Amino acid sequence: MKQAILVITLAAATSLLAQQPAASNQSGSTQSGSTQSGAANAGAPAPQGKRPPQAKTQPEFDAYQAAIANMKDPAVMEKAAVDFAAKFPTSDLRVLLYRASMNSYQSANNGEKMMEMGRKVLTLDPNDPEAALGIAQVLAERTRDTDLDKDQRYDEASKMAQHALETIDTDVAAPAGTPPEKLEAYKRYLKSTAYAVIGTIQFDQEKFADAESTLRKAIDADPSQPDPVAMLRLALALDKQEKYPEALQQTTKVVAMTQESTNIGSTARREQDRLQKLTSSAPGASTQPPASTPGSTAPSANTPKK
Repeated sequence: MKQAILVITLAAATSLLAQQPAASNQSGSTQSGSTQSGAANAGAPAPQGKRPPQAKTQPEFDAYQAAIANMKDPAVMEKAAVDFAAKFPTSDLRVLLYRASMNSYQSANNGEKMMEMGRKVLTLDPNDPEAALGIAQVLAERTRDTDLDKDQRYDEASKMAQHALETIDTDVAAPAGTPPEKLEAYKRYLKSTAYAVIGTIQFDQEKFADAESTLRKAIDADPSQPDPVAMLRLALALDKQEKYPEALQQTTKVVAMTQESTNIGSTARREQDRLQKLTSSAPGASTQPPASTPGSTAPSANTPKK
């Protein structure tokens, strides 16, 4: 049986870069946030990335502020984004609102609508890494062995995640004044997530050696915040290759990072117990794993990285 997909949600990560567009005032200068002058950020270091979308007029900016206030209600947020796009059909801020709608649906665990909003973002900005990665996550998580288009869905998910990797450094839009270290932390998070999605797909395609390599990249991409989900999946990939001591080492790390009451924590402890028995067996015994291997017991993780 196919193992449950382990993915990381992007919705909670967006707080790392709370984007505020710039609004034009009547004299033609810009305002950052709701009323502040652009001069307030004049001395701030410019983050490395794409300039965030900008409002052309004050009414456009005010309409954006009213629309983005609906983040907690996915359906209302979507309608607000659609209404804004109809009223301001050439506005650059449409991208921000559709992305906000995508994240709102992800928080509500509505994968299909999340993917729909992500595709709207990519229609406006084909290089948006967050939208590409969001779609990749949904495709990976919702694909089943019984799906007739399984290979096509996995292929699209892998390509989306790979494209995100190619655009993260250049196309993450950061507001003026964003501390460089904050932007870099967010980029590391996105890169780690992209590798985790690709590695998860490889695991479910039973390409365990490839999954091992890619999941190590996921962990190495953000070493200051190791993701227990990616680490557990790496342990399982090692287990499938009968690399039991290495698998045990990874699993033990996950156990130390998680609570037994959580889905991933309980799974990690079951895997740790199994691997401890294998590695302590007599020589030759570990070459034949027990019949009940952890092929369908891993949790589906929709929680953000710790």
